[in-house]
Amino acid sequence: MDQTLAIVLLILLSLVTANLPFATHKPLLVLPWAAPGGRFVQGPMRWLESLLFFAVLAGLGVGTLWWVGQGLMSPMGMLLRVALLLVLVAVLMAYPSVAARRNASAAASAPAGKSFFDRLVEVLVFYALVGVLAFAFEASMGNVFVQGWEFYAITLSLFLVMAYPGYVYRYLMRHRPGKTS
Repeated sequence: MDQTLAIVLLILLSLVTANLPFATHKPLLVLPWAAPGGRFVQGPMRWLESLLFFAVLAGLGVGTLWWVGQGLMSPMGMLLRVALLLVLVAVLMAYPSVAARRNASAAASAPAGKSFFDRLVEVLVFYALVGVLAFAFEASMGNVFVQGWEFYAITLSLFLVMAYPGYVYRYLMRHRPGKTS
């Protein structure tokens, strides 16, 4: 894969995934604590489900490192692999909203939403997933360079800057019912 194509793909993917937690009310992660709408069941089964979800997510990250980072290949082959991995991540991230609907015995209660902390955890998980993909791209192109904490601090800061449009849309813009502009 060409280095320029990999960089452009990672920047676009970072922009989309950084804003995704702010663009949707649906949960993207199985977190062990209850959602504000009260739709998730508390208890040890919730913790077990959360641990299993994150284990599958970590397994997907390891699989990404192995499958994408295994060597030189054509750009089309790499794009197809990345597209397949994005579909797998999308299916995995759809599970929490399906589980929320399954556990929605209190459907007449307040609609489920996400707190700011939930959205921040989702942004950090997406940062890790995009970082794993970037590491796999680097491994497929040649030498993998060792990075210090400064690199991760700077890339996390850039990822949070990319999330700023979604944050502004979700928390700073006023959404008044009945008012049109």
